[in-house]
Amino acid sequence: MKLLVTGASGYLGGRLCWALLREGHEVRAFVRRTSDVSHLPSPAAPGGGAEGGGGRLELAYGDVTDLSSLLSACAGCEVLFHAAALVEPWMPDPSLFFSVNVGGLENVLEAYRETHTIRKIIYTSSIFALGPTDGHVADEDQVHHEKFFCSEYEKSKAMADKVARQAASEGIPIVLLYPGFIYGSGKLTTGNIIARLMIERFNGRLPCYVGHGKMSFCHVDDVAVGHLAAMNRGQVGERYLLTGENASLEQIFDLAAAITRTRRPWFHIPLWLLNVYGWISVFFSHITGKLPLISYPTVTIMRHQWEYSCEKAKDDLGYAPRSLDQGLGEMLPWLKSLGLIKY
Repeated sequence: MKLLVTGASGYLGGRLCWALLREGHEVRAFVRRTSDVSHLPSPAAPGGGAEGGGGRLELAYGDVTDLSSLLSACAGCEVLFHAAALVEPWMPDPSLFFSVNVGGLENVLEAYRETHTIRKIIYTSSIFALGPTDGHVADEDQVHHEKFFCSEYEKSKAMADKVARQAASEGIPIVLLYPGFIYGSGKLTTGNIIARLMIERFNGRLPCYVGHGKMSFCHVDDVAVGHLAAMNRGQVGERYLLTGENASLEQIFDLAAAITRTRRPWFHIPLWLLNVYGWISVFFSHITGKLPLISYPTVTIMRHQWEYSCEKAKDDLGYAPRSLDQGLGEMLPWLKSLGLIKY
């Protein structure tokens, strides 16, 4: 079966391609010509270099904001995994969030209507589309309250969620997936925020705790496998949370210290001070063109809780997220093997 993956050069999209190839599928990876595809298996080779798989990878070039290129990529594909998204807490041009995250989904739906070959769409949303939980652990019944948004990214994902739910109500065969804060080995993008924080932590640039609120963390490979399960077992029109263990960043830092047998941070930076740092970082970003690791929207996110339950995905899809202890125990040695951290 031939499958199309948008956002294939991204952090999750790349791991999803590997997972699909291991299952023997033909994967068409939709990427921009400027994309870094070094984390993808070599195209055309049987198995694509994926361990234990007989699938085959091919590249299709284009952009989700360009409908014509998307239509060409869809030709002959039966399932479309829409994992493309602009994942950043802050961008100098916030309109990009909406053109990619909302407009890209609208183009995917239009491509479905025009190609007539796709029988199922697996849409990668985010818990940001559902909003903070502040005081309770939420499930798939949660809908964003829209009283406030911590970032323009969050606002764009909430808008896209409305588009996806409307499409489902119209009978389009779409399955909606909501990963939490993804971590693990792979590309060190903004989407891999925990790995990037660990690099700062173990290189002495972040000697303190940051944030108080609990968040739902999920390993990238568990989320990728959850996408396969959604293709095979997910009911069209349904929503599934692909989250994991709910924990604070303080607990993450403590776990990392225990795993590496290093000292825990000995103080907690106040959020107001971190917010000042975030504003300064954004100021210099306008000058350097380099996006900051921590911006003021990042700090706003840290002021809230993002606790979610994945019981429905466990029951319906067989989703089995690993513990943070196990996941960090795999990620930290990987970072060390690359020479990115020392302990």
